[in-house]
Amino acid sequence: MTMHKISVCINGGFEEVMVTSNMTLMHVLRENLSLTGTKNGCSAGECGACTVLLNGEPVNSCMVLAAECDGATVVTVEGLSHEKQLAPVQEALIQEGGVQCGFCTPGILISALALLQRVPRPTEAEIREALVGNLCRCTGYQRIIEGVKLAAKRS
Repeated sequence: MTMHKISVCINGGFEEVMVTSNMTLMHVLRENLSLTGTKNGCSAGECGACTVLLNGEPVNSCMVLAAECDGATVVTVEGLSHEKQLAPVQEALIQEGGVQCGFCTPGILISALALLQRVPRPTEAEIREALVGNLCRCTGYQRIIEGVKLAAKRS
């Protein structure tokens, strides 16, 4: 198996990692860098639990080859809080009860953040569209949507 040395800016810090040709970004984050907030839900790009920002865009990290990320910037859920202070979107989701088991939460937070960076005051329809790739088995989505609305008001 061919090995590749990649350099990636992850959550503001630079990492150099040796990866195989078939290793996914999700695998590198979880196994090589111990960033376990990125969840392995389906490994098929269907559930959104592994969503991260790659060069500012939300992607399913289980579908991205790590070797393609050389020189890229990645933000995971661990990169949202600063100095133990939760990001507004994190606080809002908690306040609105949009977190239950928590498995889907990292991907939802990243998708919501990407939306709020593009559209600071999104409509409910825009929120629903931005979260369409994130599956949740617990909350029924309305509380998640309310959390994103609250985060938008606070931004």
